[in-house]
Amino acid sequence: MSSIHFIGGEKGGVGKSLTTRLLAQYFIDRGVAFAGFDTDQSHGTFSRFYTEFTAPLNVEKYDSLDAILETAETYPDTHILVDLAAQTGKHLNQWIEESDVFGIFAELNRPAYLWHVMDDGADSMFLLNKLLEQQPKGVQVVIVQNHGRGEDFSNFEQSATYRKAQEQGAHFVTLKKLQPNLMQKVDFSNLSFWAAANNRDLMSIAERKRVGVWLDSNYTQFDQFLSMESHRLGETL
Repeated sequence: MSSIHFIGGEKGGVGKSLTTRLLAQYFIDRGVAFAGFDTDQSHGTFSRFYTEFTAPLNVEKYDSLDAILETAETYPDTHILVDLAAQTGKHLNQWIEESDVFGIFAELNRPAYLWHVMDDGADSMFLLNKLLEQQPKGVQVVIVQNHGRGEDFSNFEQSATYRKAQEQGAHFVTLKKLQPNLMQKVDFSNLSFWAAANNRDLMSIAERKRVGVWLDSNYTQFDQFLSMESHRLGETL
């Protein structure tokens, strides 16, 4: 059963595209078919690193966003990743409501997920609380605590928002931090994460190993999430 993943968070700089790139590389390395969509028309980070898997979207145009639904219907065995740029929520939510997008996904038997990528600041927590208040029925929320954008999530984990997320059945994923200088080298070299872990010309043996360890750690988080979802969906079918 292939799923639909909207990776957002509304706030800029929290690692939304990083998370999408990681998921894309995870699917590639696991041999899982997926299609990607990039809503960031100014930077297009996701599409820059995974060009052959990704198409651009204009969130202000319904006919552009409708490509997500057409892909979901035409390719039932393909997962879909949508990288949401900051401040796209207004247009996206209007399209979702007026097109009954999650109703269509339910008809197609396609599980849908809203990923909220966050740093350890208050703004990310407030935006998550807003998402939880508006969470569509039958749609799961995945909360990504990105340690590359903050190392102390204790305030969030002690908050009423965290408890609300738990009560509503949200999934929690923790992204490990990659050494900042190494992450910059990967990005400035325009390397996919696979290339960063394998390119002997641009990366030293130590750098390749660090990227590989970082990928394995984050892949473990994705494995656990998808395993839990597979079990949950098996019980509800």
